[in-house]
Amino acid sequence: MIDYIKGTITQITPAFIIIETGGVGYFINISLTTFSKLEGKSELKMLVHEVIREDAHQLYGFADQEERDIFRLLISVSGVGASTARMMLSSLSPAEIEKSIIGSDADLLKSVKGIGLKTAQRIIVDLRDKIGKQAGSGEIFAFADNTRRDEALSALVMLGFAKGAVSKVLDKIVREEKNLTVEEIIKRALKNL
Repeated sequence: MIDYIKGTITQITPAFIIIETGGVGYFINISLTTFSKLEGKSELKMLVHEVIREDAHQLYGFADQEERDIFRLLISVSGVGASTARMMLSSLSPAEIEKSIIGSDADLLKSVKGIGLKTAQRIIVDLRDKIGKQAGSGEIFAFADNTRRDEALSALVMLGFAKGAVSKVLDKIVREEKNLTVEEIIKRALKNL
């Protein structure tokens, strides 16, 4: 699998880029987010995700690791293909997608062409835990210690509270105050449940 391609830009549009390296021109699909970061560049190192199907070999390119990670998470959801994920990354920034998934904002995801309510809900359900555990950049994930949150979550679930409701409350508590002990997190969560 190809991880990145380093070379000279021979053509760039909002939908694709052609990079020449070693005498070969690679056609790489890109999102508007990546396009905006590449304007004015002539040489670059583009991160790549390769999609191999029976009828086609396609390359999808990304200006940074965060965007590629979100793309890979999106295509792991049933019903979301590479083209749909690229459309999402053209309509919303990676941070907006992460925030909408963690905040269960199906309406924002539905605003993307080709995403209906069921697909938006499936994306949220399938990716909320995966994105919550990633220690990515951005303030959403600036939790000092996710293990304390996870310990509090398992304790509250064992007490009989619904995991989804507990998870939302804990995310809010940990976002507001990052240096709480597990006991303090549980006490605050119990007041909000």
